[in-house]
Amino acid sequence: MSNFMEAMAFRHACKKFDPSKKIPAEQFTQILEFGRKSPSSFGLEHWKFLVIQTPELREQLKAACWGQAQISDSSHVVVILAKTKEVEPDQAYAIHSIKRRGLPEEMVKAYMQRYAGYLESEVYPITSIYAWSSKQCYLALANMMTGAASLGIDSCPMEGFSKKAVEEVLNIDTSLYQVAVVVAFGYRAGAASEQMRLPLDAVVEYR
Repeated sequence: MSNFMEAMAFRHACKKFDPSKKIPAEQFTQILEFGRKSPSSFGLEHWKFLVIQTPELREQLKAACWGQAQISDSSHVVVILAKTKEVEPDQAYAIHSIKRRGLPEEMVKAYMQRYAGYLESEVYPITSIYAWSSKQCYLALANMMTGAASLGIDSCPMEGFSKKAVEEVLNIDTSLYQVAVVVAFGYRAGAASEQMRLPLDAVVEYR
């Protein structure tokens, strides 16, 4: 637990990366694994991780991300895509995600009916399949950032971008995926900014 709290204290939204420092491949693979191992609603793994490597593509992405230097100066940039069409209850991907549990066919059918009912009552009337999938992507994002911090690696989650422009730059098939969030990983240049948080009693209520 102390190690986890140390990682939480270390982690901050790093605005200035040292472009000369690169994350070792083995450690970056660990960060991706932290994302892959994350929980998701109904176990559907609503994400796809795009690792943006080429300098030319990163410069194009930077322009779509309000010119933020984290895109070009960090060691690695990951664009997390939210699955949309594939997680619809009539799609092969969603059905396979349930079938892989080894359930009897009648249980799979009942589970898919429950899942479809959940979407009809709790997702579609309130939000969108994209927004719901994006919520799952943020679970992976948090684990990737805290996991990176446990390795002494900095990160910066980024919502400051034009979603349409990012999807165009990356040639995303938006009928299948849409951009949820962008995150940069690397090593800080200089000291971290002060971590400011409300006190515990301001954010917790017991009933």
